[in-house]
Amino acid sequence: MTTRRRFLIALAAVLAVPRRSSAEPPSRVVRIGFLNLASRQFTLDSDRYHAFVQGMRELGYVEGKNFTIEARFADGNAERLPALAGELVRLKLDVIVVGGVAAVRAVHLATTTIPVVVAVTTDPVGEGFAMSIARPGGNITGLSLTAADLGPKHLELLKAAVPKLSRVALLLHPENPGHPLQLKRIMSVAQRIDVEVLLAEAGTTPDIEHEFALMRKKRADAIIILPDALFIQELRFIAAQAFAHRMPSISALPDYAELGGLMSYGTSLVDNYRRAATYVDRILKGANPGVLPFEQPTRYRLVINRTTSLALHLTIPQALLIQADQVTQ
Repeated sequence: MTTRRRFLIALAAVLAVPRRSSAEPPSRVVRIGFLNLASRQFTLDSDRYHAFVQGMRELGYVEGKNFTIEARFADGNAERLPALAGELVRLKLDVIVVGGVAAVRAVHLATTTIPVVVAVTTDPVGEGFAMSIARPGGNITGLSLTAADLGPKHLELLKAAVPKLSRVALLLHPENPGHPLQLKRIMSVAQRIDVEVLLAEAGTTPDIEHEFALMRKKRADAIIILPDALFIQELRFIAAQAFAHRMPSISALPDYAELGGLMSYGTSLVDNYRRAATYVDRILKGANPGVLPFEQPTRYRLVINRTTSLALHLTIPQALLIQADQVTQ
């Protein structure tokens, strides 16, 4: 056997070994922080916390045995996040897991040394958390929804479902740093297809109700729900408001259509939290978060609520139904 052939066989054997078997979980008990804008109950009920724990279990970690979690929840009040982030930083944890722009911002301001894994954010570069997707450059890495690219697709899907669409409302959070870029990209497409864009700015739950009533008065034909931690927590309420105001709507969150919204097109947040465990694992084994690329979605799911479409007297084109991954009844 030639030396070259021996080398190729040896190389193939190395590449065939699964990445996670290259090192066992640390023998010591590692301490992980977990920060979320939502309430503890909501985070548990939505399975995001459990998904992260499951992801750690799949990598050989057992909660209470070789890792513990210090969890903090802001109960939907973003003003509490800086204090909670500071609390976690003072505990000198091994890594902190966060979800949502407001929570990431709070931790970003609280520490530049403790590794931070983001389970959910929309645009880490635009939001100032990373120098680039490929090489974040600081102490923050994780998963991005690439929501700025979803807005134009959401508009396209609404236009297909509502052919006479002439005015579309955007439900956005006035303090979400990722929303201006998303708005810019949606506006660009809207101008091209002659659709007027109306802004519905909501920073609290009462604001959401007020803006839906206002958009109805302004005769918006449909509404796009931009991704935001507050909107995630109030997703059922938002779907109910859209239904009550007879307004076709779409969100990036897959469970939105299942909660009564007309359509959803995006990736699973539960999967994101499970995948966040792989980043935690790599960091605990010595990886530098500054050189770990942000992971972007490779697959999006389109879900259409047939019951809602019938109630809104919409006839969903067959071509759109064929595209759907799921049609709920």
